[in-house]
Amino acid sequence: MPELLADHTTLRLGGPAATWVRAETEAALIEAVSEADQQGEEVLVLGGGSNLVVADDGFPGTVVEVATRGIDSDIGDDVDASCSGATVKVAAGEPWDAFVALATEKRWAGIEALAGIPGYVGATPIQNVGAYGQEVSQTIASVRVWDRKLRGVRTFAAADCGFGYRTSRFKQDPGRHVVLDVTFQLRLGTYGPPIEYAELARTLNLEVGERALITSVREAVLALRTRKGMVLDPTDHDTWSAGSFFTNLVLPADAVPDGAPAWPQPDGRVKTSAAWLIEHAGFAKGHGNDRVSLSTKHTLALTNRGTATTHDLLDLAREVRDGVREKFGVTLVNEPVLIGCEL
Repeated sequence: MPELLADHTTLRLGGPAATWVRAETEAALIEAVSEADQQGEEVLVLGGGSNLVVADDGFPGTVVEVATRGIDSDIGDDVDASCSGATVKVAAGEPWDAFVALATEKRWAGIEALAGIPGYVGATPIQNVGAYGQEVSQTIASVRVWDRKLRGVRTFAAADCGFGYRTSRFKQDPGRHVVLDVTFQLRLGTYGPPIEYAELARTLNLEVGERALITSVREAVLALRTRKGMVLDPTDHDTWSAGSFFTNLVLPADAVPDGAPAWPQPDGRVKTSAAWLIEHAGFAKGHGNDRVSLSTKHTLALTNRGTATTHDLLDLAREVRDGVREKFGVTLVNEPVLIGCEL
């Protein structure tokens, strides 16, 4: 019986895969992708399914599920033994949130505000995953990949990864690079970097710029994400989503609507809130129907209420995108990757 992608995505949407391969070792991962390439088949590398919208018809080629495991650091449990930080190499198939929990336990600082994000480690550099003032690009030292075009293993230093807001060279050249592992450079200690995100600072009863215990930051972030329906819970349809469906927009300063949040960027442009645009275009939490709707907790999440199809989800996404464009003259950009479908 064909493997349904709906069983492997956080949206719980997506039709069958023509071929399914579970790769538990790096060699098996490279072999599965290489064999499919040699046979001229389409390939979808699945790393947790938290950032995918898959067509109802499924995927006509080979889906390779990344199930590699392994976390190696260059120091032991004695935090005081090194003053240069911890260099940690993590296999692509390691669950991201479990790695954040381990890092907090080991007093490896720098990723604690990224707690609760679903998916696997290998997916994080592709999107340059970020939340609550942290991005993985701040702590990634290098990314090792299988280059499907050159048919070889390559290592990219962080400076060569093309990281930007929710993007990277891997996202800009989709499908070419299969992430094998990611090496992080994390600081050692019980306190994290200064809190830059106002909502997180308020939750911690701190001022922006103050520091907090990394354990406290992780707990606060998990509480915030849970309140917004951003921590997976099979009993809560508000969490049947791909997280934030639209990215915050980075616009010329004169294109930001009056009253919208505005965060100046180094290049002179301004980042503004997609959630604000959606809400002020008339789309409230819960907007939709009994099949698909905006989350009742957070307007950025488009959710499967239990019986939705991908077609239903995309109809809602188009309604929201077009409504924002009509109201403000700007076009929202989807954050998840669309497989076999489009907006």
